[in-house]
Amino acid sequence: MWTRQHKKRNTGIFIVPAIAAVFLSYFGFHAFHGEYGIYSKYRLQDRVAALEADLEKVQAERMRLEQRVRLLHDGTLEKDMLDEHARRALNVAAPDEIIVMRRVY
Repeated sequence: MWTRQHKKRNTGIFIVPAIAAVFLSYFGFHAFHGEYGIYSKYRLQDRVAALEADLEKVQAERMRLEQRVRLLHDGTLEKDMLDEHARRALNVAAPDEIIVMRRVY
């Protein structure tokens, strides 16, 4: 009668822990660096700070523009504002005036 002798290998006991380590490292990496990870919170806070700074600039610009528009309403029409807008629209200057060219934002 033939008997087979099998040598017991120890490689089988490393398969499950190796697969578990791979899964844990994958999910651990994405817990820190993923779209909803821990570091994304800090990136989001930096972006919120930058956007709030932009919002303050835009609100200041809007307030400045609203003040200029308020000066052009009927009843409170400022002659200087009317003259400034007419000269800018018609591109006209008086002979005794000095013109300073600057960029308007």
